[in-house]
Amino acid sequence: MKELICLGIEGTAHTFGASIITSKGDILSDVRDMYTTKKGGIIPQDAAKHHKEISNSVIEKSLKEANKNFDDINLISFSRAPGLAPCLLATKDVAIRLAKEHKKDLIGVNHAIAHLTSGLLFTEAKDPIYIYVSGANTQILALIDKRFRILGETLDIGLGNALDKFGRGIELGFPAGPKIEELAKDGEYVELPYTVKGMDLTFSGIVTEATNKFRKDYKKEDLCFSVQETLFSMLTEVVERALAFTEKKEALLIGGVAANKRLVEMLNIMCKERGAKFYNVPLRYSGDQAVMIAWQGILEYNSGKKDSLNIDIDDSQRTDQVEVIWN
Repeated sequence: MKELICLGIEGTAHTFGASIITSKGDILSDVRDMYTTKKGGIIPQDAAKHHKEISNSVIEKSLKEANKNFDDINLISFSRAPGLAPCLLATKDVAIRLAKEHKKDLIGVNHAIAHLTSGLLFTEAKDPIYIYVSGANTQILALIDKRFRILGETLDIGLGNALDKFGRGIELGFPAGPKIEELAKDGEYVELPYTVKGMDLTFSGIVTEATNKFRKDYKKEDLCFSVQETLFSMLTEVVERALAFTEKKEALLIGGVAANKRLVEMLNIMCKERGAKFYNVPLRYSGDQAVMIAWQGILEYNSGKKDSLNIDIDDSQRTDQVEVIWN
């Protein structure tokens, strides 16, 4: 592998980040700034405006933290897919401007794929079942024949979005996940639907039912506990089936919802009972960040890929549409 220093730029949704890492996997800097609201969910145009306003300062901080300047950078990698279109466009514009200004090679990468590959960088997993749970995504995958094959997934909204939608319904603001996790510690179970369909899951009906119960004066703590237990149990069931089907001995949890301690606990218990090894990415790297974008750029660049400065975004590109050329 050619030794490189890469500037990674992330900006698919609520977080704008910049990171500088080496092709040896050394993380020299990791700076990020997150768009938040006190009420309601993420507004794509406002998030994109946030990215534009803070992009220069975040990148400058990343360079300073790494003790590098653009003369030291070999490659710029940015998240071009999938995500919220206004945010992707804002991020692309920043990356292309810097590549032109400093005459650097450019790579546009798939944000979801970057989550998967960086999971191997951050843990000792080798060939796991991937459990990818973020705001917009809930997928159970395995790398088979140079593609990340989707063994099961959500049929409606992602697990993170389900938690945020529920959080909006009970007036928690955005992001709601950490607040739900905290409230759930004092809750008791109330009955909610359980909707696993083969290897796939649906979350929206459960969120609707829980929100309706809140309007009927059910306690927030009880509803938070019940939503977590139900959604996480559904996911754990599908992961267990994927392990049985593939006969793999590792499971790796990635994505923003991997920060939830209860989800980690449930998956860990299931894996131990099956004789499988459970891994989850470190808390700092479970959510959206630019370290994974830089790492994915290095992997693809050292496999011969290089993008033109006319590269466009793709807000709906799926993980199984990307050929794994770097493995």
